[in-house]
Amino acid sequence: MQTSAPDTKTHYLILDGLRGVAAILVVLFHIMEVHFSSHATHPIHHGYMAVDFFFLLSGFVIGYAYDDRWDHMSIWDFFKIRLIRLHPMVILAAVLGAICFWIDPYKSNQPGANAIRLIEVMLISFTVFPSPDIRGWGESHCLNGPAWSLFQEYIANILYAIFNKKLTKMVLWVLVTICGIALAGVTIKRGDIGAGWGYHNMWIASVRVMFSFFAGLLLFRSNKLIRIPGAFAICSLALIAIIIMPYFRYNGLYEALCIIIAFPVLVAAGAGGEIKGAAAKICKFIGDMSYPIYITHYTAVYAYKSWVWNEKPSPSLYIPIAICLFTFMTLTAYASQKLYDAPVRSWLRKKLLKPQSKNSVAATFINQVTPK
Repeated sequence: MQTSAPDTKTHYLILDGLRGVAAILVVLFHIMEVHFSSHATHPIHHGYMAVDFFFLLSGFVIGYAYDDRWDHMSIWDFFKIRLIRLHPMVILAAVLGAICFWIDPYKSNQPGANAIRLIEVMLISFTVFPSPDIRGWGESHCLNGPAWSLFQEYIANILYAIFNKKLTKMVLWVLVTICGIALAGVTIKRGDIGAGWGYHNMWIASVRVMFSFFAGLLLFRSNKLIRIPGAFAICSLALIAIIIMPYFRYNGLYEALCIIIAFPVLVAAGAGGEIKGAAAKICKFIGDMSYPIYITHYTAVYAYKSWVWNEKPSPSLYIPIAICLFTFMTLTAYASQKLYDAPVRSWLRKKLLKPQSKNSVAATFINQVTPK
């Protein structure tokens, strides 16, 4: 099917590739967001739904990587592995966000946004907990907006670890059904699901992660994969089509159905698909890049937005700047993954995980297949 992980488990390269496609859509969505007054006019209308796709992938892969390990792995071992996987980039992104905030010549002069206050907020951001909003945009993570989803990811991981033995398929069906009804209700009432990033709508983030993460876990445990030829190409095109579909009267219902039905179908097809050769290498590359570019890109978007709002450049100027910005974000993500994230995680594994143990094997495996 795909390549093999060190412990002989299948490596879902197509899911890596789909994660990369979703990350690219998020980056393009955020770069272009400043030029459009609403999501309805934005060319990548539903770019924020890529986060729900991430959550679903996460639940599927976490179940796949860990469900059969709890006999020889403690909850604390699990937490250490996940911290090693996710947290080095959280810290780097917080540092980049603080630097970009400090040197941004267009930033608003918010009361109390001095060097000491900025350092305080950065230190809080290191923990991935919500921080004071010194930018004034109402964000729960003002130095790096997308970190709100990592905060929710951690919560979902904690719930999985603590209640794993009680999460039978029947319990998961009940939980996912209740959360799906809640998600549909919120989405239909709002007209979209593009919320959860701010203090005023943080509760919606919990609704989003609770459905998608545990739906992904249920999908894995149900073992209902779909086998189609050309799975990566078909699923990628379907994901792009879903994300760029124009707004219409029943937009809230559309987004709810995409998250509840279409996304699980895409993950099931991606997990059941075959890939090899150059396409497999592409999936691996964009999969490896997906988390670094997702967690770091918005630190530069802040400066870009400030520049556009203040200078009001013409398309002939901001289009090439936006292209250069995307290139810069990609190179930054690649450099951070190769020069910082991979070496730091390797060092942390040696220091914090028992050598030659099942947990060290699990850590190696999850570094390859984790959705973020």
